[in-house]
Amino acid sequence: MNEVDISRNITEYRKSKNLTIKELASLTGVTPSLLSQIEKGTSNPSINTLKQISKALDIPLFNFFINDNPTENLVVRKDSRKKIMFAEDDSFAYELLTPNSRGTIEFMLMKIPKRESSSKELFSHKGEEVAYVMKGCVSLHLMNTVIELNCGDSVKIPPHSNHKWENNSDEDCEVIFAVTPPSF
Repeated sequence: MNEVDISRNITEYRKSKNLTIKELASLTGVTPSLLSQIEKGTSNPSINTLKQISKALDIPLFNFFINDNPTENLVVRKDSRKKIMFAEDDSFAYELLTPNSRGTIEFMLMKIPKRESSSKELFSHKGEEVAYVMKGCVSLHLMNTVIELNCGDSVKIPPHSNHKWENNSDEDCEVIFAVTPPSF
């Protein structure tokens, strides 16, 4: 098993955001010298420091603990997709269609069982989203409007727009969507 290199991961995320160590230090409240030591691997960051860095870089904290092989396979096979299931309803799922969430865009498959919805309340995220209905029909609650989408329809959801997906039909629905920047 490969050891996770948090230092390398922090450096890669900082560089992908085009930030200098000094700029990241300003955003986190951590000194540039400590950030430099963390990136070099000569100092281990506390959980609080990692939280500050992840917030400043606008990435989930767990991304620092992912060890992607630099020669990773760029193909995601149907039977080996990463899945996000919810405890309340294990039939509702998101499947990651990109190898990971390290890039600038995330591609997902959302499966909504009949008579289910993506959430109880409307929610928003900072990323821009584009979705395509692959199977079935779905109601998109977007701000103060409900948009009915059928198989083959697509929609763009602006950043910070409250929304949820609802399948009111008697058949399962599948929607593929891309979000930039990644939010899962």
